[in-house]
Amino acid sequence: MTAPASSQITNLLIDWSNGDQTALEKLIPLVERELHRLARSYMRREKPNHTLQTSDLMNEAYLKLVDQKKTHWQNRAHFFGIAAQIMRRILLNYARDQHRKKRGGNAVQISLSDVSVVYLEKTAELIALDEALERLAKFDERKGRVVELKYFGGLDVDEIAEVLKISPITVLRDWKFAKAWLFREIASAEQ
Repeated sequence: MTAPASSQITNLLIDWSNGDQTALEKLIPLVERELHRLARSYMRREKPNHTLQTSDLMNEAYLKLVDQKKTHWQNRAHFFGIAAQIMRRILLNYARDQHRKKRGGNAVQISLSDVSVVYLEKTAELIALDEALERLAKFDERKGRVVELKYFGGLDVDEIAEVLKISPITVLRDWKFAKAWLFREIASAEQ
């Protein structure tokens, strides 16, 4: 994204935060492609026959973003950081809903339209990662945010540094530590 487009997005976000609804109308076309990229990044980690589609995830996230009345947008990176967080929560809620006993638990679902079988292994992995990430956030909130923004949000090191107001080197250190910590946590939970 070019610098003028990035600053234009930031200015529109600030105007929208200040109650200018026309800013939102101008903002949507500028952020739509990036929101789609984020949703596609999330969906790439899911099983190919996942019943939630990329456009569904993007649309649900968009509706939740537009409903953010109390958020005072700082800049483009802040907006996409929140978008990433929302998409993660949507997928986690979806995974939990699919996993609940009252909805069939680990039962296999068969779609009549394409007769595809949906396995819930990936949802269990996502839930385990989310639980480990919650423990990491309690241990060190910043490292938890770095993982969330990088892994789930697809933000690069510089964007994460901008959102968290830390140096890129600190982001890299936090990322390295958090990966090792999460690996250990998930491995010990599986035993």
